[in-house]
Amino acid sequence: MDLFSGTISNLESGLTYAAVKNKTIAQNIANNDTPNYKAKDVSFKKMLTEAQNTYIQANRTDQRHFDFTTKNSTPGVYSYSNLRYRENGNGVDMDKEQASLAENTIFYNALVDRINGKLNTLQTVIKGGN
Repeated sequence: MDLFSGTISNLESGLTYAAVKNKTIAQNIANNDTPNYKAKDVSFKKMLTEAQNTYIQANRTDQRHFDFTTKNSTPGVYSYSNLRYRENGNGVDMDKEQASLAENTIFYNALVDRINGKLNTLQTVIKGGN
C-alpha cells in the first residue's frame, strides 16, 4: 500500500540530496585553508542519473556467485578541478559556501516540515479525525 502516492519517498529522496549537499559544503568549509584543495558541489541531476543507472535487482542462487553491488562513491558529487581562489591553489570561496549552506538548510527544513505535515495528517486519520 502506497500512502500519499509516493510523496513520502520523494521527500525522503530530497532529504538525502540535502544531506549529501550539506556534507559536501561542510567538507569545503573545513578545507578552506588546505593548499590545492578543490571545492566540491552536488548536482541533483547527476545524482538522479546515477541513481537510475545503478539500480540492479538480482538474486544469488549460489554462495559462489558474485554479489551485485554498486560503487561506494558519493553520487552526484563533483569537483571544480580548474578553479583557484588563492595563490596556494585552494578553490574554496567562503562567502559562496556560507550562502549555499544557508540555502540548503532552508531547503532541508522545508522538507522536514512537509514530512511532518504528511505524518500529522496520517496520525489524524488513524485517530479518527480527533
